[in-house]
Formats: sequence, C-alpha cells, structure tokens
Amino acid sequence: MTTGHQLRLYNSLGRRTEDFTPSAAVVGLYSCGPTVYSFPHLGNMRAYVFADTLRRTLRWKGLPVRHVTNITDVGHAVADSDTGEDKLEVAAARERRSVADIAAFYTQAFFQDIAALNVLPADEYPRASEYVPQMIEFAARLQEKGYAYLLPSGLYFDTSKSPGYGALAMMDLAGQREAARVEHVEGRRNKTDFALWRAEEPGVRRVMRWQSPWGWGAPGWHLECSVMSIALLGEHFDIHTGGVDHRELHHVNEIAQSEAYLGDGRPWVRFWLHNEFLLMNAAKIAKSAGGGPRLADLEQAGYHPMAYRLFLLGGHYRSQLDFTTQAVDAAQATLRRLVARVALLRPLPVAETLAAARALLTDDEAGDRDKAAAGYLDQLDAAISADLATPKILAALQDSLRDPDVGTEGLRVVVAAADALLGLRLADLDPRAIDRRRSVSDLDPAEVAAIERLIAERTRARGERDWPRADEIRAELERLGVQVTDTPAGPAWELR
Repeated sequence: MTTGHQLRLYNSLGRRTEDFTPSAAVVGLYSCGPTVYSFPHLGNMRAYVFADTLRRTLRWKGLPVRHVTNITDVGHAVADSDTGEDKLEVAAARERRSVADIAAFYTQAFFQDIAALNVLPADEYPRASEYVPQMIEFAARLQEKGYAYLLPSGLYFDTSKSPGYGALAMMDLAGQREAARVEHVEGRRNKTDFALWRAEEPGVRRVMRWQSPWGWGAPGWHLECSVMSIALLGEHFDIHTGGVDHRELHHVNEIAQSEAYLGDGRPWVRFWLHNEFLLMNAAKIAKSAGGGPRLADLEQAGYHPMAYRLFLLGGHYRSQLDFTTQAVDAAQATLRRLVARVALLRPLPVAETLAAARALLTDDEAGDRDKAAAGYLDQLDAAISADLATPKILAALQDSLRDPDVGTEGLRVVVAAADALLGLRLADLDPRAIDRRRSVSDLDPAEVAAIERLIAERTRARGERDWPRADEIRAELERLGVQVTDTPAGPAWELR
C-alpha cells in the first residue's frame, strides 16, 4: 500500500469510521447497479460517481481493485415488493417492445451516462438474467439448510433464523417489522421474510419465467446481488456500495441470505458504504415517483456533464444534496474557470497514484516551490483518506492554483493528482465545450487581467512583426475560449 495518510471509511455496518486495509491482494468492490426499465435520472447517477470516487481513491492508494456492477434485468418487482409485476415486464407492455429490447435499450442509456460522467468502467457488468440457474441453486441450498419455506406465492427466507438480521439497518426486531414491506402475503411467517423465488400466480404466465424446484417463476430481487458478487468476487470481499435507500432493506436481506448460505460464521462483506439522496424541492428524486431530470436534460440546457460531476463532488457523499439551477450554474462557472486555468499547464503528467505524484515532484529541481507543491499533495491525500472528503480536495486544488509559491512544474503535478481523484477531465477538457453562453461578467478580475495581458503581448508581437509569437498567443487565447477581432481602434475580444 502506498505510504501516506491511513485510509478511513465510514462503515454503515456499525455506523462508524474505520481504518481500511484490504483483506486480500485485490480489493473486491461490488456496487448495486441499475434496474434497466427506464432512463436513469440524476439521482441515480450519484451512486456511480460515488463508487467511482472510491475506486479512484483505492487506486491512488496503490491498491488493485476488481469492481463489479450488476445490471438488474429481471426480478425487481414494482414498488420493491415480493408480489406483483416485474418492472421490465411493465415497461415492455407500456412501450410495446420486448423485454429484451427494453433491457438492451436502457442498459445502453446507462452506459452512455456513466461514460459522459467519466466513470471508470467496472471490470464486470453481470446481467441478472444470465445467473438465474445459479440463483436457483443458491435458493435450494438455503431451503436444504432450513432457512427457507415454501408458500403458494413462492419460496421465502425465514428471517427469524438469521440471528444478526437487521444489524446493517441498526434496528431492533420491532423496528425491522415496522419498516418492512407492507403488502400482505398469505402464510408468511414474519413480516420481514422476503421472497427468494416468486412463483407464477394461478392462470398468469410471466413473460420472464424459469422452471425451478418450486415451479415456474422468477427470482426475488435480493437474490441476484448475493449470487453474482460471490460468483465474481469470491465468498467474502471487502466493500459493497449502494444508495442509502438500500441500507434498510435490500442490503439487509443480501447479508442475511449470504451469511446463511455460506455458514462459516464470518461477516460476508467487511465494509458497507452508502451515498445519500439527491433532493429536488426537498424530496428524493426517484423513478417510482414519475422519473426525474436526466443527464441528457442538463446537456440540452447547455450544461456540461463534468459540471454535474463537480456539483456532486462539491458535497460529501454522505450528505444530502439539493439540486437547484443555481447550484449547477455555480458548478458550471467553477468548472469553466478551472479548465481555463489548467489549460495553460497542459500537458499534465500522469499521477494516478500517490507514489507516482511524489516521484514526479522528486524528479523536479528541489526548492521552496516544490515543497509547496508537496504540501498540497499531502492535503489531497489527507482529504481523500478522511472518508473521501472531495469538497476539501476541490478547495486544496483551488488554493494551489492561486498560490504564488507553487512553481509551474509542481502545480502541474498537483493538478494531475487532484484530477486523478476527482475525475473532472482537467487534462483534456476543451474550455469551449463547457458552455457557449459565457459572458465577460462570468470571469473574475484575475482572469480578465490575464486575458488582457495576453492580448497586449500579441499586439506588441504584431507591432514587432513577430508573427509566429502573435499566432502562438492567438492559439493560446482560443484554447481559453477567447476570440480576438482586430479593428481600427485596436483588438476587441469576446468569449465564445
């Protein structure tokens, strides 16, 4: 592990911040992925930017990672219930397309959005529909061990036989019962019991159906994550992530069935990390509430995807965020200023790990400027090590760009290191692509002064007939999104 500050993460299992050290040579990381029955909205995207930040942090610490994000294309019933229609079957009927077409279309939409947000691709994106045979075997083993019982509506997990049930939610049994699903299931022993297998209702033929020891039907929603994570990461792994809405039900049930299945007395997953909600008008943005704004809607309104990523990183992942036009406007303006300033430092070096960043600094000439840069690197490492404190990283980055004691080469290393953690594409983002609606009033006085100095230097070069230098300055101004027009009264400029 790269030396530096000890990485500490807030573990939802116990609600405490703990030192993180990997249990194996490769960190196993599983993230709950999308149910692909509709377009992902902005609230959904927070979970994947958060998981991406965690993955970048582990890489920064020199830890190899194997990341798995599932694609739920079967098993997720409407209202997260154990009975009723599957969300994909409902979508297929609504849009008059096949379930396969629905799953393929919305899976591709998800991939497009995470790519636009510069989320690193996971190592695996398993589809739930491809693991149904393994789910049947998993459920059958639970039944053999006495953890499951059969009803006409399906096979159910008996939560009364799980001694630690609900520990992740930090509720006692009475609290769990109060928070449990509300639909009535005839014969269910405990209100918290959940379906491992959902049988077809009499006279109803499901679109997605498989033969099982319990008749035709489909797997329960919670089963897929246990089966696919164990298949791809091993029986035990280090970190499981997801939205905070999974903490009281979905992840509680994953733990119960997985630890019953394994039966070795060990915690199935060591660290559980959850991101908070994105709010709009003081309410959670949710698909079930009629959808929400999409990343495509932001882009159509003139916002860059990196502005939304910056907006998310400006709040801690465990804090609720209010989505407002003013907040995204501010993020866009901040991104624009950052990229314009960083464009003058390109090309940036590769500093994806703390070791690489430090090596780049030691290769430079020693001096106070390099000491200042090293100090900012230490601030970055301290911030990300303190449970992924991205707002502090953004603050340190801004401070370094304004600090006269940081030399150019040292600053390039600091910016590259910050971007390796933040993923804002500072190394290659075109300033002109961020927002074409800019005005001079959006710039701070220092930016205006810098532009004016470049224009004055270009005018001087033209007067001395130093055409190569004049063209070089014009190209630099274009990279900053500044268009210069030579007039009889002198050069005039505007933002493009």
